[in-house]
Amino acid sequence: MSEPILRVENLVKYFPVRTGILVKRTIGHVKAVDGVSFDLMPGETLGVVGESGCGKSTLAQVLMRLEEPTSGLATFEGRDIFALRGSGLRKLRREIQIVLQDPYTSLNPRMTVGDIVGEPFEIHTEVAPKGSRAAKVRELLDVVGLNPEHINRYPHQFSGGQRQRIGIARALALRPKVIICDEPVSALDVSIQAQVMNLLGELQKEFGLSYVFIAHDLSVVRHLSTRVAVMYLGKIVEMGTEEEIYEHPSHPYTQALLSAVPVADPALRGQRQVIRLEGDVPSPLDPPSGCRFRTRCWKAQDICAEQEPELITRAGGHLSACHFAEEKTVVP
Repeated sequence: MSEPILRVENLVKYFPVRTGILVKRTIGHVKAVDGVSFDLMPGETLGVVGESGCGKSTLAQVLMRLEEPTSGLATFEGRDIFALRGSGLRKLRREIQIVLQDPYTSLNPRMTVGDIVGEPFEIHTEVAPKGSRAAKVRELLDVVGLNPEHINRYPHQFSGGQRQRIGIARALALRPKVIICDEPVSALDVSIQAQVMNLLGELQKEFGLSYVFIAHDLSVVRHLSTRVAVMYLGKIVEMGTEEEIYEHPSHPYTQALLSAVPVADPALRGQRQVIRLEGDVPSPLDPPSGCRFRTRCWKAQDICAEQEPELITRAGGHLSACHFAEEKTVVP
């Protein structure tokens, strides 16, 4: 079995909360990511799902070194990501790229499409000699399904789906091995979401890419993911293959999320039990003791407040962090 291309171990990212005007003092920490671990294998897609505010985007930013971790380890092909500086970090940028969530704000409106897609070549000059950059940009636009002749147009002249294709082309420019997709289709219409998802699948096969695919929509993640990690309030609460998570979830939070996914077949719609969670997601500034999901969980007992459940193999055969994990078959 091949080694993981990306390995994350006990990753933590806390944001200090400070008060005061002249003298700043820290009064607490927002625990955005709190002990996340996973492996990403070559050619694999790891879907990361959860509600807004659970730490998914912070995880992406830390892995890209846009934010520095509080603690933990992340290695890319055996290299410590967080130890890299200067030229070492610049080389890593060639190997790991990101596609951002909002195609309307992630592209500079004052730059042409050719300048946006070709900007990585300005930093990594060894990838493409200056004379060949325009040809490479046209090739990238063609790969993502855009007209190469539109190289001199500006972002406002494209639709949302086309703008996201431009962002994907920019991420592909340096031929990376890993692309972190931070909710790349959440701002798009449903029909356009399907087109972009199909494009990502085709590019993965063509270039042998590995994806960390972040989303809050479980139905979107399913069609692209090899494995799925479910996050809640900074922690992974369940992780397994696509089939294990979607067909036999064991954590109550995963079961609740899946029960909210629309069912196309009216005959099956009435067979699904809809789980309605009580209350709101607790603040990451002061998460509950023990199991962080216990304040909204219908299975919660005293032990849930006293002891944090470990993310270990449960009855369903995959990882789940629940004292009362129980495999449940979900109506498709």
